[in-house]
Amino acid sequence: MSFTQFEQARPRLQRSELAVPGSNPGMFEKAAASDADYIFLDCEDAVIPDDKEQARKNIIEALNDIDWGNKTMSVRINGLDTHYMYRDVVDIVEQAGDRLDTILIPKVGTAQDVHAVDMLVTQIEEAVGIKEKIGLECLIETALGGANVMTIAQASSRLEAFHFGVADYAASLRSRTTVIGGLNPDYVCDGNPADQWHAAQVNMLTACRAYGLRAIDGPFGDFSDPEAFREAARRVAALGYEGKWAIHPSQIELANEVMSPPEAEVTRARRVLEALAEAAAAGKGAAQLDGKMIDIASEKMARNVIAQADQIGART
Repeated sequence: MSFTQFEQARPRLQRSELAVPGSNPGMFEKAAASDADYIFLDCEDAVIPDDKEQARKNIIEALNDIDWGNKTMSVRINGLDTHYMYRDVVDIVEQAGDRLDTILIPKVGTAQDVHAVDMLVTQIEEAVGIKEKIGLECLIETALGGANVMTIAQASSRLEAFHFGVADYAASLRSRTTVIGGLNPDYVCDGNPADQWHAAQVNMLTACRAYGLRAIDGPFGDFSDPEAFREAARRVAALGYEGKWAIHPSQIELANEVMSPPEAEVTRARRVLEALAEAAAAGKGAAQLDGKMIDIASEKMARNVIAQADQIGART
């Protein structure tokens, strides 16, 4: 282990992340009653320009008046290249910042983008006396953001998570896609279907784990195909992602299912710790379990699984 260590972001259960347009307040109460771990009320892509101001007002009212239970509450602000962004931050944080857990910044391209939002949030928190520090999360959804993930990940002590925004990422790369978040059948390797987003997802995940952030996968566009959603979620779960977006309520249960460690995996993780404890008591640094060698690396992986299982248990 390197002598240089980075503090881990605040742990939050984020298996399912429900996107809710700020321009559709009729969805707010249903979202609050859902099984989503995390909700972001959207000012950006899901809201047309003529509705931006009213969406912002709806979000402020909803944050203050609705009981969101133990869900993590976030707002996706408009991009830094728009004239809506500063008012999103100022109005929402000033008027409802004590009900807000994080701010999701779209289309982050450089560390300076994060610095800009951090500066605004810091000044507003001090001015209005918000006690609980608001976290920042970044959508990595452009070629520029993908090229700069390592520096972006170190941009602010407020940073908690990166999200992979596949749709805008594909547009930025001019990639040919069929379904948002799905596989293009024309993208093959050795004659077999391959994942064209794998390299970008691994790069983002590496930045997250190097600098203590959570890694979340973005949307899957075809909400009429639950099995394809599961396949996309399984791919990122295998890599080490902690959660996935739900752009439709039907995807919440799917995300919670796939992004939760299976009970058999949790049971084995506990057995790993027991076997290593017995080995340590006998003066051994490694042990055997089910005919396979396990060691300190096995312990670290087991503790990751158990920590997530304990988070889920605490919430439910």
